[in-house]
Amino acid sequence: MQYVSTRGASPAIGFLDAALGGLAPDGGLYAPVQWPILPMTAREVGAMPYAKAAAAILKAFAGDDLTDNEAARLCADAYASFADPSVTPLRQIEDDLYILELFHGPTLAFKDIALQLIGKLFDWALARKGEKRTVIAATSGDTGGAAAAALAGLSAVDLFVLYPAGRISEVQRRFMTTTGQANIHAIEIDGSFDDAQAIMKTMLADRPLTERAQLSAVNSVNWLRVAAQTVYYFVTAAKLDKAPVYTIPSGNLGDALAGFVAHQMGLPAARFVIATNSNDILSRALLTGRYAQGTLQATTSPAMDIQVASNFERLLFETSGRDSKAVADCYSKLKDEGGFEIPAQALAAMRAKFSSGAANDAEVAAKIRQLHASHNLLVDPHTCVGLVVIDKLRQELAAAAPGAPIVALSTAHAAKFPETILAETGAHPPLPAHCAGLFERKEEIVRLPAKIEAIQEYLLQHARAAQ
Repeated sequence: MQYVSTRGASPAIGFLDAALGGLAPDGGLYAPVQWPILPMTAREVGAMPYAKAAAAILKAFAGDDLTDNEAARLCADAYASFADPSVTPLRQIEDDLYILELFHGPTLAFKDIALQLIGKLFDWALARKGEKRTVIAATSGDTGGAAAAALAGLSAVDLFVLYPAGRISEVQRRFMTTTGQANIHAIEIDGSFDDAQAIMKTMLADRPLTERAQLSAVNSVNWLRVAAQTVYYFVTAAKLDKAPVYTIPSGNLGDALAGFVAHQMGLPAARFVIATNSNDILSRALLTGRYAQGTLQATTSPAMDIQVASNFERLLFETSGRDSKAVADCYSKLKDEGGFEIPAQALAAMRAKFSSGAANDAEVAAKIRQLHASHNLLVDPHTCVGLVVIDKLRQELAAAAPGAPIVALSTAHAAKFPETILAETGAHPPLPAHCAGLFERKEEIVRLPAKIEAIQEYLLQHARAAQ
């Protein structure tokens, strides 16, 4: 299986090179040259135990780069530590409404599902190649902790994760800063997530730096992140009698893109709903046809406080008929002018499969209170963004997908946002047992300005691959 850049000016590469790398040399993102064919029907794949379903899908994306046995072992190892044996349990809360719990991994967020697999694959592939990698990540909250848990202690990997000061929860921060492993560097910057992401992308696009430090990425610019997240869509669909509507709290769009990719591979799905908080670039883009940055706002759902969604580029690439020139032109305008008009073909294709909506903090707070009062559930604010948007779009969804069950992706455990939950419900969500010592561990934090020169200097001083 070969992978090509969304901007069309870089050579095709194999699966392992795409998984171990970051951006393409031309600044684009990698995508497979064609959608893989599953070894059986989508429902048959989804009906298997989670690790086996993941192995079948991973093998389809990897082609000859992995044997069946290698894919099976990597996936079995990746999901052995999840607190729920089903990995992503489905909870019915109303006749037509289900919550898909994606937070049973080591750091209580859906990012664990992909990053635990990435950690296992990096460890195996780099040992086989006799190479080292320097991983740089930007996080709005959950990716950093999940990456730290997945990569901590690996002998061939150093992780440098950038996060915005004061804009993530204490629990999110501690998952990054308390590993006690010398190969994990949690870097707090005096800026926003978009600043962190821009620094990361600039460094990944710097070819001399990338080659010197053997830079790689585990943000959702990494194709394996998207591929691994397709699995729970297949597993969920196999449990339902009718193709569902999936509602996805969205920031960088990787989770929603994974659903779209799964649909291209045969997933039964009636519709996908992109749910944003007040940072509503994705919702505005689908409504107006213009993708344009707004002013970043801090919200109670900080992992979605994003104004530039990386994976929109992959969605644009696919829905434009894989017109890499059009994609490159659009992203040149984004850089120079702050936005672009979505090509008509792409916009029509997006609207054919996606709905969207936004929820503000007051609406999220009300939903947290309502779920606690009516169902005795403590639900994190990101999940509640999706549930608020479902309420707003009920009539539209009933018309577009009559009778379809609605699956709301629950992307984080309520215990990651205890202050918000406590303020609205009077209840304090406890950490699961496997995280009980989180607040007793020593934190290690590097504080740097949001300037690429400072980040690069620190990285080159501490990355073993650069020595």
